[in-house]
Amino acid sequence: MVNADEGEPGTFKDRYILERDPHALLEGMILAAYAIGSHKAYVYIRGEYFRPAKRFQRAIDEAYRQGWLGKNIQGTGFDLDVVIHRGAGAYICGEETALLTSLEGGKGFPKIKPPFPAISGLFACPTIVNNVETLACVPFILRHGAERFASIGPDSQGGTRLFCVSGHVARPGLYEVPFGVTIRHLLDDLAGGVTGGSLKAILFGGAAASPWRRS
Repeated sequence: MVNADEGEPGTFKDRYILERDPHALLEGMILAAYAIGSHKAYVYIRGEYFRPAKRFQRAIDEAYRQGWLGKNIQGTGFDLDVVIHRGAGAYICGEETALLTSLEGGKGFPKIKPPFPAISGLFACPTIVNNVETLACVPFILRHGAERFASIGPDSQGGTRLFCVSGHVARPGLYEVPFGVTIRHLLDDLAGGVTGGSLKAILFGGAAASPWRRS
C-alpha cells in the first residue's frame, strides 16, 4: 500500500516523483511486494492530483506490457497487480488507517490502534503502508548497497530527503539533500534566501507541525 495522499499545504514531493520518475516508485513497489510476498499493491493518490495519477497509470501500463507486472513476472513465478485509487480530497486520509477505511469504501475516519495495519489492515488482511519517497529509494539501495545509501549524511541517520520549500524565497522548489542539512543552507544557499523582508516564521512539516518564529 502506497500513501500518495499528499494533502499538507506546501507539500509536493510525491507529486514530483509520480510525474517525473514514476518507474522508480513502481520498481520499489515490486521489490517490496516480492520481499513480503504480497501479490496486490494499491496506490492511494490525492484526488486533486489529476496529472500525477494519469502519468503513474501510464507507467503501470508500460510495466504490464514489458512483463514487470501481472502474472509470472519475468519468469520468476511471482505475480503482482498494482491498482490506483483516487482520493476525494479528504485531508484526514493522509493518516494510514483513515486511508485504508476510505479504500474499503467507508468514510475516511481513523481507527483505534491496535490492531495495527500490519496485523489487520485493508479488508482485514495484513497491510504494509509506505510513503512514496521511501519506496522510490529502494532501487538505489539495492543497486548500490545499503552502506552506500547510509554513508550519505550524518552517521546517526544516512540517506537523502526531499524538502519542499515555498513561500517568500527567491527559488521555491523541491530540493534533495542529505539528512542533517541546516535550515540556513536550505533557505539561503539553495532557495536563494528570503525575499520581501526578513525571516519571521517557518512552518515545518505542514499544518499539523509547530512553527518556528523569530524571537
